[in-house]
Amino acid sequence: METTADPDPTDALSAVPAAGSRRAVPVTGHLRFYYGPMDCGKSTLALQVDHNHARQGRKGLLLVLRDRSGKPQISSRIGISRAAIEINADVDLCELVRSTWAAGSRVDYLIVDEAQFLAPAQVDQLAELADDSQVDVYCFGIATDFRSTLFPGSRRLFELADDLQPVQVDVLCWCGLPARFNARVQDGQVTRAGDTVLVADTGHARVGTDSEPLPEQWSTTVRYQVLCRRHFRLGDLGLSQGVQGQLTFA
Repeated sequence: METTADPDPTDALSAVPAAGSRRAVPVTGHLRFYYGPMDCGKSTLALQVDHNHARQGRKGLLLVLRDRSGKPQISSRIGISRAAIEINADVDLCELVRSTWAAGSRVDYLIVDEAQFLAPAQVDQLAELADDSQVDVYCFGIATDFRSTLFPGSRRLFELADDLQPVQVDVLCWCGLPARFNARVQDGQVTRAGDTVLVADTGHARVGTDSEPLPEQWSTTVRYQVLCRRHFRLGDLGLSQGVQGQLTFA
């Protein structure tokens, strides 16, 4: 009579699943959210992730909402950039990927920069692409707005993402302490009221919102500055104009 050997208990630790067991572990993509304040290197990291995937022969789409340059691209403050697809809150991301497939192109991954501006429904679409179509999704954005309140898109990413990763590049307040609050500065004062999304052109001293752009004859100076919690609460911007100016952007 032929005897059957006892199963090796170390098989349970094998990295290679036994035949047929793949059905028990569905293959899915991952939805990741990398977040941090201004100037912590989110866009630089987004471009690095894209570079690493492309080197391995994977095909992806770069998506962006309101890049600081005003162009359809992902741009970093250290001077690197790459063309991207400009989207808005009305774009169906599932349909965008399907149309790319229909045109004969693969989509293995998505890079989404300025992801805080996503509509919550779009974050749901990204989760659907990861779960049902095995697309890896990498989102990069700011968690909270100038009032220290979560952006709607960021909130939904915190609720749905498989991985939440704070970007580990230190950003400092003018006092030298770690900073994570994005203060909106208007005419030299921290402001805590107004539309969540503000489109500013500091070079021409004009500012407006998506819902109510300012007339040509109106002008003001608006910029953003990262602060520690204490100085964000106090509205204290420090005394060095040089420090403040390094975080001025349009």
